[in-house]
Amino acid sequence: MDWKSISNNFYSTIKVISTVFITSAIALEIFNIYALFTNSKIPSSVNAFLWIGHFAITAHFIEAIIAAFYAPSREKMPIKYGIYTFFVGTVGLLELFRKNDEQIINKQ
Repeated sequence: MDWKSISNNFYSTIKVISTVFITSAIALEIFNIYALFTNSKIPSSVNAFLWIGHFAITAHFIEAIIAAFYAPSREKMPIKYGIYTFFVGTVGLLELFRKNDEQIINKQ
């Protein structure tokens, strides 16, 4: 196997895992908000997962903003690519910048 196929398989795996985890973090956050509104008590063991989820959602949100900002210069739709990057994380940014680098190399 060559490096490109290995990295593509790795990226695909990371995309699936990241999408599942971010969706789970959002669902957990919705559960937490629901518990606050209904005056329910959530288990204390969930707090660590909430903090990790807050960090992941914040990091992915920042990456999504960066991707949406740079997407037009890479001939991508900003909102669409921002949402994509929010769910897949850093891999979305790597793909965005790698595609541009490959285009520059191919033009030379």
